[in-house]
Amino acid sequence: MNKPLLNALRGKQPEVPPVWIMRQAGRFLPEYRAIRAENSFLDMCKTPELATEVTLLPVEKFDMDGAILFSDILIFSEAMGMNLEFIEGRGPVFHNPVRTREDVEALKTEGVAEEVGFVYETLGRLSKYLPESKTLIGFAGAPFTLACYMVEGSASRNYTYLKAMMYNDERSFKLLMEKLTTVLEGYLSSQIRAGAEAIQLFDTFGGVLSCFDYERYVFPYVKRIFNTLKGQFPGIPLIYFAKNGFGFFPLLQELKADCLGVDWSVSLTDAAARSGNRFILQGNMDPVVLFGGSDVIEREAKRVIEEGRKIKGHVFNLGHGILPETPVDSVRTLIEVIRCSQPSS
Repeated sequence: MNKPLLNALRGKQPEVPPVWIMRQAGRFLPEYRAIRAENSFLDMCKTPELATEVTLLPVEKFDMDGAILFSDILIFSEAMGMNLEFIEGRGPVFHNPVRTREDVEALKTEGVAEEVGFVYETLGRLSKYLPESKTLIGFAGAPFTLACYMVEGSASRNYTYLKAMMYNDERSFKLLMEKLTTVLEGYLSSQIRAGAEAIQLFDTFGGVLSCFDYERYVFPYVKRIFNTLKGQFPGIPLIYFAKNGFGFFPLLQELKADCLGVDWSVSLTDAAARSGNRFILQGNMDPVVLFGGSDVIEREAKRVIEEGRKIKGHVFNLGHGILPETPVDSVRTLIEVIRCSQPSS
């Protein structure tokens, strides 16, 4: 099939790398802001018609090769018993953070994946409306990243509550991670059944841990999720992205993943070497480059593309989510540079 992104994730690398951008359906688009002005963020996530429209916006506007489901990593937390609110200027806030053993034990797992049927309805709609050449990407947050939000109660600088639980009450921490992993296995499996053609697991906060703590407290659960999904759906490409996770790359060779996301703090060639050249790599232009002039965008995009041609395979993306203030014309310039790139003779 002529699906550049899906083919690349399966190891069939085209001359011109496929491209999508993390958070591409987000706040930098004026069309998104117009819809958001009339709807709460959670309502947008929970209304399949709106979520479908927003997911399709960047595909139609920039001809992206991938469409990533418009949703949020915390979307099923309410079904687990969490009181979630998105506050303007602050982001997600839990009014009942998980701090004690009793809090962890109270979290539901049974039936949680089934309570977010609006997500699967959105994926079903996208399967119908998305052009055949585009790849539909489902996603979720990794257990540790979800735990960070749920224990801290909101975004945090030092993750003091979470790390204190991890070090001082390992039994409760492990139960929390077990519960989140169980829910994620069902949730991501359901996304695939609903039409997702690839899955990305975001571990945004994984990099706040040492390599030793990551291996002890986090990696077993990530590994379990990938083992489960590969066992059930061997043909579905799986992507793992741990921001600031370069130190984990030797360990990640054990993952049954197809692709690793790479942030901008390391070159693609170094990332490939450190991960045993086992994976397709995704990334890794600094999102702030898009605030530079067209010459800067062209220079940096071409540099990333040339690095990508030296490794097993490459999907062009930013090294993290696109920033809300990003000029729309800069994204258009970036896509034009990528589309016009050809291997140097």
